[in-house]
This record gives sequence, C-alpha cells and structure tokens, in this order.
Amino acid sequence: MRRFALIFSLLLVALPVWGQGAKTSSVAEADIDKLKPGEFIWAPQLAPEGPTTVVVSLPAQRAYVYRNGVRIGASTISTGKKGHETPTGVFTILQKHEEHYSNRYNNAPMPYMQRLTWDGIALHAGKLPGYAASHGCVRLPLAFSKALFRETSLGMTVIVTDDRPSPQTILDPGLSAEPGSDQHLRLTASQEFRWNPERSPSGPVTILVSFADQRVLVLRNGKIIGRARVEIPPGLFNGTEALQMEGRDTAGNPKWLYIGIPGHEASHGKPLDRSMIEQVRVPPEFLANVRAILTPGVTMMVTDDSFRSSNEGKPAKVLVTS
Repeated sequence: MRRFALIFSLLLVALPVWGQGAKTSSVAEADIDKLKPGEFIWAPQLAPEGPTTVVVSLPAQRAYVYRNGVRIGASTISTGKKGHETPTGVFTILQKHEEHYSNRYNNAPMPYMQRLTWDGIALHAGKLPGYAASHGCVRLPLAFSKALFRETSLGMTVIVTDDRPSPQTILDPGLSAEPGSDQHLRLTASQEFRWNPERSPSGPVTILVSFADQRVLVLRNGKIIGRARVEIPPGLFNGTEALQMEGRDTAGNPKWLYIGIPGHEASHGKPLDRSMIEQVRVPPEFLANVRAILTPGVTMMVTDDSFRSSNEGKPAKVLVTS
C-alpha cells in the first residue's frame, strides 16, 4: 500500500510570567530553579484559552504547565518517597474532586485532587518539604493546586518523567493493560490501521509514537481510538521527546513544535525538522482521520522505547490501555 509522510510535531515557548514571590519577566529554567519549597509561578493570562498539558519532573521536583504551546506556570512539588515512588508515564486526568480524602491513608485530606490512576496516584495540594515525601501522589502548593484545578479538564495530558538530562521511558500504570499484554498493539496481518473514534467521541487528544514497535497510538480522553503500523528509519530519534500542536499553516497543514521537557530544554519551541517528518510513513487514510481531529494544543510523545513486553516477560516501557 502506498503511504504518505506522517506529519506530527508540536510547540512550546518560554513566556513572561508572574506568581507567588516571582518578579521575573519570563518562565526561564533559571527562574524556576530559584523557587523555594511552596513557591510557584502562575500567569494564565499569557494563553487564556486552549488545551493544557502538565509536565512533572521527578529529579527537579518541579511541575510545568503549558497551554496552547505557552508555558503559563511552574511550581515546586513533592512526589513519592522511596518505596512509594511516583510512577512515570503519560497519564490523563481521570477524575477531579475539589474536596477529597484518601481512602488509603487515614482519610488524609487531598484538596483539589486530580486523579491520574485508579490505584491512588493524583495531583493535589499538600505539604512541600523540598524533597520527595509523598506516598506516590504529586503534591502542589495549595494556591497553585487551586488555580490549576480551575484550568484543567478531564482527559487532559499529564507527563511524568524521571530522567534528566535524557528522558528514556514512559510507564503508564494508570492507563495500562496488564503487564505482558500487547492487546493494544494487535492488528491482523492484513490491517494497516484501526480507527474507532466512537470509543471516545470527544475530549483531549494525545498521540504516542514508538519507533521500537513501529506503531502509532491515538488516545482521546484517555482511550485509544486509533492505531496504525508506521515505518520509521532506525536512529531517527533517540530517547523520548514531547511535542504540541501550535496551529495550521496557510495550506492547512498542522504546525508542531517541541515542548522543552526536562532534559530537552534546548529544543523548546523549535519546529520538527521537515526532513525527519518525510522519512516517517503512515497509511494515508489513517493520517487523514488523525488530521481531522487535530486542534492546537494536542500533545504527542515520541519514544524509541517499546509499547510491548519483552520476550523475557518484562513489562513494557510504554503501557497504555487497549
């Protein structure tokens, strides 16, 4: 079957901001590094509308908030301590409760809770001692948590990474099938792709691309609505990158720029190289279906890791629901 180039890649740029105790004119990495426990930067007016993405860096103990490719906030956080580590991965917000109490830890309060997994991992307000101290959740300053809660929606993408300077893995226990299951990848021998938009008719869109598996998965509101075989030359990408759609050019083609996730700050705001795009092949009908649902702010993760479990029965590095 004749194939056309896969056209995906996304945007994010550093911006002017203000927030608690902040007098800076832009959300630069240096400014974020200076934040003390409990401090944050918040400037939603820089991008008043559009899809939102949150990036959590475990080594830096920082959360970054982007809307429509614009960094509108950053905050100090506290994630899971040893033995209760916060899982890394690509998550979606499954549930939101303004006033929530833990059913695991003595009814502990979890204000402005935004659930990432059904087994207890969430974003919420909590104590911030300056290091990882939670039972797995991502604790945020109360005022920042409240502000973020107002700006997010169910199905919104949250990326949690533990690698710096070079993110390599995506683990997704919140959305995953059981480890060892490749159900989400299965296409019959004659299938180039599958497209089931009725599984989730509306909501935020996330695209996952695995070079190891030669697969692309499309999630909407946390559910896979499409999957396809793709042809990606070896070595085209290394590690894991995040991108976001900025808009469309005059010809209607999607415009994508890199998100400068921790470890890839230098790529922040840069467009994906057209020569790289042209080397990736995807079924044309699948590409047309995907292009039809793309809107500014769509998030894409590109990884050289695998969605699959290994032959030795080890869990996949990228786990997603079927």
